[in-house]
Amino acid sequence: MTPPDLNLLVTLDVLLAEGSVAVAARRLRLSPSAMSRALARLRETTGDPLLVRAGRGLVPTPRALELRARVGPVVQEAEEMLRPASALDLQRLVATFSIRASDGFVEAFGPALIVRLQEEAPSVRLRFVQKPDKDSASLRDGSVDLETGVIGPAQSPEIRAQALFSDRFVGVVRQGHPLAQGEVTPDRYAACRHILVSRRGRDAGPIDEALEAVGLRREVATIVGGFSGALALARASDLVAAVPERHTQTMRAGMITFPLPVAVPEITVSLLWHPRLDADPAHRWLRDCVRAICRSPPAFVQA
Repeated sequence: MTPPDLNLLVTLDVLLAEGSVAVAARRLRLSPSAMSRALARLRETTGDPLLVRAGRGLVPTPRALELRARVGPVVQEAEEMLRPASALDLQRLVATFSIRASDGFVEAFGPALIVRLQEEAPSVRLRFVQKPDKDSASLRDGSVDLETGVIGPAQSPEIRAQALFSDRFVGVVRQGHPLAQGEVTPDRYAACRHILVSRRGRDAGPIDEALEAVGLRREVATIVGGFSGALALARASDLVAAVPERHTQTMRAGMITFPLPVAVPEITVSLLWHPRLDADPAHRWLRDCVRAICRSPPAFVQA
């Protein structure tokens, strides 16, 4: 069965509203003959004459009267769907947005983001989702609205990404640790026992490569899967942690932070979302809020 031409709905709406082929033609900017052909197609499609001659004019059939009450709202709704989205009223916006991010990101930027959203859109709620891996499936299936993280080679190509900030790695130790006093040289740093953060359980990373370049090697005492775990261990022991500065600015409170004595590449933290949400006004607003919060200067405690 051939699907009906939905463009005929507009023609039907105008014909039934005007009850005249000539007037309907002028309203739709068509010639009378083109409108007559459109009426013929409507009669064939609906199986009903719709408008019949009565003296000099046309009168609607019972089927036309039934359709006249239904077609108008359908056409109006279709026109609304095809118009640009109306201006976003943040005070009336009711929504829950899901953001997939690391614990460090939530602790560093979550409080300020929640305050901003509360001020601008009091009925908006945030749901932070843990990020055990870099799989983009949750962005594709719509279960997550935004994601933050470092883009890897396996990143899905259709996912939109925008850089939020660059982050450098810093060393962190407890109060009273030997590295809390004096200059942290490569030799002093390498002589300590360390915590390696690796989501995949690897036993070496960029810091080890940087130390090797200057002829040094450190002892990795333990490997953990996240920065919050590394800081918890460093806070309660003589182990040394290396963590991203901005991601951990809140979690490092009360600890001693120092620049790494070897050159380690910075990381770029990006905001990720699915392209179907590009033009959504509420999603654009949320992205702007995240970007604004991440532009705030980081706190840094110098040893």
